[in-house]
Amino acid sequence: MTDPRPSRRARYLDRLDGAAALLFGGVHAVRNSDSEYRYRPHSDIVYLCGWEEPEVAALFRPGSDQPFVLFVLPKDRERETWTGRRGGVEAAHAKYGADLAFPYSELATRLPVLLQGYDRLHYAYGESAEHDKVVFGAIANVRAPLRNGTCLPWKIEHSGVLLGELRLTKDDAELAALRRAAAITTEAHLAAMQAGRPGAYEYEVEAAIDGTFRRLGGTGAGYTTIVGGGENACVLHYIENRSELRPGSLCLVDAGGEFDWYTADVTRTWPVSGRFSSPQRDVYTLVLEAQLAAIARAEAGRPFREMHDAAVAVLTRGMVELGLLDGDVDELIVEERYRKYYMHGTGHWLGLDVHDAGAYHVGMGSRKLEPGQVVTVEPGLYIASDDEDAPAALRGIGVRIEDDVLITAGGPDILTAACPKSLRAVEAACAR
Repeated sequence: MTDPRPSRRARYLDRLDGAAALLFGGVHAVRNSDSEYRYRPHSDIVYLCGWEEPEVAALFRPGSDQPFVLFVLPKDRERETWTGRRGGVEAAHAKYGADLAFPYSELATRLPVLLQGYDRLHYAYGESAEHDKVVFGAIANVRAPLRNGTCLPWKIEHSGVLLGELRLTKDDAELAALRRAAAITTEAHLAAMQAGRPGAYEYEVEAAIDGTFRRLGGTGAGYTTIVGGGENACVLHYIENRSELRPGSLCLVDAGGEFDWYTADVTRTWPVSGRFSSPQRDVYTLVLEAQLAAIARAEAGRPFREMHDAAVAVLTRGMVELGLLDGDVDELIVEERYRKYYMHGTGHWLGLDVHDAGAYHVGMGSRKLEPGQVVTVEPGLYIASDDEDAPAALRGIGVRIEDDVLITAGGPDILTAACPKSLRAVEAACAR
């Protein structure tokens, strides 16, 4: 497949409408002492440049003969012995298509000259004090405009706004990566259902999942894997993953594999002993019905909010039928009493980040879905083990079901459809 980044850069430069843009990558985060976390490149840099090393800045100058400028770590044999090989300035030119490339250490001194002639700058201000110092210092140090009339940036716009719009609609290369991430993630969830037998520990399931991500060619987990057995499923972002899986309980797994820096995001809930109990079956069936209703609203031209509204309507009616809530369904929705058991949204954008870039509202209304966008659809029901208002048989049950859906002109395309979801399919996948 042809590298899509040159065309992305051309589109970005055109959409900048004469403004310059400066994007920064990240740094190696220190875990403790001189031990570092594995570096994950900044998504905006990946999207436009493909550069995967830390300490990088990309400057875009529309209208210039040299519009794409990279600042990168130079080749350094001693440092590379410790922290890995670098592409250096040479690779920035030859492999990544930079019109100009300089050592990262020269950014502060070269930026004042390179920004001359631009009265606006797209930059993610407020996210890094160190980067703010470099950018605002460069603007303050542009003295030439005072003598020759050349303009300098006087207005700064957050770079995430425009890039969020561009990243929201996926091109063919992005969709190919997301489909591969979805396939890898499906295999990982199948491995989890096999590993999660009674007496196993949540971390053993996590190891099976994350190992599958890497074994099948992914870069790892797109976010910290959630394995919640029993009542741990009622903690939305439970990541301790250290409890034993008990016979007769459910296990909720929220895990997504990353491929070529694009991540899937899938949740499945399954019975540790292989079969759902009657109360578990009732809750699971309700959540699945809500998810299917929400997916049916994942159509081009519909407001993003409709998916959530559809799920809430089904869940609230079901909460009344299960004895969790009492009252008129419409009134319960208006009063948001359903939030006691369903307290989060039904989906989000998906792509390079698990909660991907892009606005959810345009003006005062919910954004309308468009072909090429990818969303998650993930309703759930969480009944705390100490909730004395809930029927005793339902206490401690947590269920979430999540798929990744591509919006198309012909209707929703479920990228993760191969991952077992029906009651029968889930129980079959758990059979040992």
